[in-house]
Amino acid sequence: MNKVKNSKNLKNFFIKLISIVIAIIIIFNVLFNLLISNSALLSLNELENRRVLADNLRDEIRELLEKDNIIKKEDKILLYKFYEKIRLEFKDIKLEK
Repeated sequence: MNKVKNSKNLKNFFIKLISIVIAIIIIFNVLFNLLISNSALLSLNELENRRVLADNLRDEIRELLEKDNIIKKEDKILLYKFYEKIRLEFKDIKLEK
């Protein structure tokens, strides 16, 4: 009698487990598809979306140009060190004419 009861409990457990897993997969799938379908970056093939993104980029550049410092001091130092390293690497190149 105990084995039958344990077997039923185990069967119910697996049914519930599988149901929950399927529900979670469906929820993730729906959420993922909603996020992807609303993404402007993935729909760059539409002319209107490209125009909106270009306008937003122009607005951001205008705002940056109004600021005194566009780049933080730490970033300037990193960029300068990167520039120096690239400059040294290109110094060895001799171009043929």
